[in-house]
Amino acid sequence: MKLNIYNRSEKKVLRLYNSLSRKKEEFIPIIDGKINLYTCGPTVYDVAHIGNFRTFLFEDFLKRVLIARGFDVYHVMNITDVDDKTIQKALAEGKSLSDITEYYTNLFMKDLSILKIIPADVYPAATEHVDGMIQMIQQLIEKNHAYLAQDGSVYFSIKSFKDYGSLTNIKMSEMQHSDRVSSDEYSLDNPQDFALWKAYKDEDGDVCWESPWGKGRPGWHMECSAMSMEYLGNHFDIHCGGVDNKFPHHENEIAQSVCAKDTPFVNYWLHSEFLLVDGGKMSKSIGNYYCVSDLIEKGMMPEEIRYILLSAHYRTKVSFTIEKQHEAKKGIQRIIELRARLNEINDNMDNDLPLEAEAFNNALDDDLDSPKALGIFFEWV
Repeated sequence: MKLNIYNRSEKKVLRLYNSLSRKKEEFIPIIDGKINLYTCGPTVYDVAHIGNFRTFLFEDFLKRVLIARGFDVYHVMNITDVDDKTIQKALAEGKSLSDITEYYTNLFMKDLSILKIIPADVYPAATEHVDGMIQMIQQLIEKNHAYLAQDGSVYFSIKSFKDYGSLTNIKMSEMQHSDRVSSDEYSLDNPQDFALWKAYKDEDGDVCWESPWGKGRPGWHMECSAMSMEYLGNHFDIHCGGVDNKFPHHENEIAQSVCAKDTPFVNYWLHSEFLLVDGGKMSKSIGNYYCVSDLIEKGMMPEEIRYILLSAHYRTKVSFTIEKQHEAKKGIQRIIELRARLNEINDNMDNDLPLEAEAFNNALDDDLDSPKALGIFFEWV
């Protein structure tokens, strides 16, 4: 039997923490019963580590709750296959950009399958959508939100958008606004005009496209705006990512998208917190990370990885240790035992759920409170 915890006669209210308003809000889709969801996918210059997969598993958890609630979810996850990091990796290894990105894209898809993450409906690659990015940049120039620099790069003027900083609570009047930045990532303390189009440089090798401004390539922030709106429309329901995406990536997405289309962009912004190792953020640059394959080789089951990464609330930092495998094994065994018990119960239970299931349901409706839901579950079993 399959226990449907959402089979209720009364209407349930799902509340999600919206990073834009910085509070929990009742979730109301733009179109009743349908949800358009965009999640920032991997930058395929290296293997995704489990810190990345904490975000991808949170998004999978969100998606499963929405589906269980009866929503029709259309999910787009991009693949960043051209940016500063991918180009640098290709040059360092003496390979073509496509050789690098195809290899790591395939590894990412394999890890998604291992962790039983529901596939997105579409995985658009940035290199296949450059024409749409160029069109959007042209719109921004025409509306005086962007300008051409002497080197042939195009920059977004952050002072042209009065709401710049709304996601990360930047008060432009209090900030020291400096010139321009061409890097994809930079500090929240130094907001600058950011690159929409990067003029070709010798270190880019053969990675370039023709544009009205000469040879070059799109900026990272432009990639997600153009691809999300191509598949989901100019205004859609939910955009997710890790907390490290909030600035500058998502802040810049909002600015360029709203200014290009003169419409609201996204209603709900959801962000997952960092995964910690030895008290610090798990990071490739630091070298303190595990990949999915590392943990599998150490004897950890995919279900145990899911359990560990979902046992803490998605908006709280969580420390990862191999020792947590034992706790995960016990928790999963209790879940298996409950499933066996439920299989022996008459299907009429769907219409007469115990109070514990109601409390479990309410915990999920309260901003996906997975630790509270697990606590209720284990009290029940």
